[in-house]
Amino acid sequence: MRFERLVIDSGDHSMAVDIHPRLTVLTGLGQFERDALATEIIGALSSSRPGVHLELQSDSGQRFAVFRPEGADPRVVDIDNRLDVTASFAGDDGRIDLLARAGLDPHSARRLMYVGSQRLTESVEGDRMILQLAGLDQAELWSTAERLQSAERQLEREADDLGSSAEDADAITRIEESHQEFEEAVAQAESVRKVNFLVAGIAALFSIPASQILGMAGILVLAAIAAAAVVVSMIYWKRAEAAGRAEAEALEAAGAHSYLGFHLQRVNGLLGSDAQRRRLLEVAEAQRDAKARWAALAGDVTVEWALEHRGAIVAASATGRDLTPQDTQAAGEALTAASHAMQQQFAAVRNVGPGMENFPLLLDEPFTGIDPAAVAPLLENILEQSAYQQVLLLTESDEISSWARLEAMTGALEVVEPAPAAAA
Repeated sequence: MRFERLVIDSGDHSMAVDIHPRLTVLTGLGQFERDALATEIIGALSSSRPGVHLELQSDSGQRFAVFRPEGADPRVVDIDNRLDVTASFAGDDGRIDLLARAGLDPHSARRLMYVGSQRLTESVEGDRMILQLAGLDQAELWSTAERLQSAERQLEREADDLGSSAEDADAITRIEESHQEFEEAVAQAESVRKVNFLVAGIAALFSIPASQILGMAGILVLAAIAAAAVVVSMIYWKRAEAAGRAEAEALEAAGAHSYLGFHLQRVNGLLGSDAQRRRLLEVAEAQRDAKARWAALAGDVTVEWALEHRGAIVAASATGRDLTPQDTQAAGEALTAASHAMQQQFAAVRNVGPGMENFPLLLDEPFTGIDPAAVAPLLENILEQSAYQQVLLLTESDEISSWARLEAMTGALEVVEPAPAAAA
């Protein structure tokens, strides 16, 4: 399949991204924004993203529009024939889940379709990481991995029940942090106000005795202290008011100009109550703790990769051979290894599921940590492969954006900077 258009609705705002049939380079996105957008793209194929609509073309050439309006049943429309074909796609529970038709869930689909810098590094430096993990206490390694997997499954279940996703927990955390900053500013301003008015009151009370003892000089000193206290109190109160305005306006203002603010606004609207937020945040906190314990033990190796290569890791540990990671590959070998790893990623999304359908490949800053001299050949390789496999490249790299703008003149790709607009 190939995506044609992605539309995300959020209250008074919506965002539409027209997707090139070959290569779409989405620029100007920070890490949080890239994670969020990848979640929406993959979630558009699942059943858990209300407000996310997708137009796509199947490998057979049929074009469909998948509508998931808020508060209404999802629908699938055959675009060319203008027919409602929802019944052909709905499961027994009435949900429209294109991933399930391919034998996938959101977690396995993300692992299949989404490639970040870590994934490419894992493919290139697989032997080194196997030796790295083989040198650790195996009982502790795998028990830590199982705890992390259990925490992630619980987070996914909780998020799915709320019509959200596990990745949205980070967005919700940011919203909560913004609100907490406002509350702290108000509390600080109130505390300062009480102290300063106490100081001003004491200064006023002692003004008469001071005038009798020190004369006019005493009155002026106390008046200056009282005035300073009032000014300080006003400053802190103004700061609290500014924090309140920032909290009230941030999502709306940011949503008109950036995808980050738009996503935060949308995710905030998915959860209808404080109880839902707290429940999801508690589970997310447990997952973050488990992830931190894994990182402290395994370093930069993801738990998914470790479990996929568990047999090789256990075997390497059992042989007792030299477990010292080897030196980094030479530049030419690294380029060859990176090219081979990229080919494997393309192959993984071809012929997926019972229908042997091709899936788009999402690349999120895949070249971080790769020799800069190897980036240009890898980009050319991606462009060449996109003739057979649709690719969405998410980046904030000026170098990649410049390359993409030049190549866009040939029509082989399109450069997009996601930005929501007010709904009509």
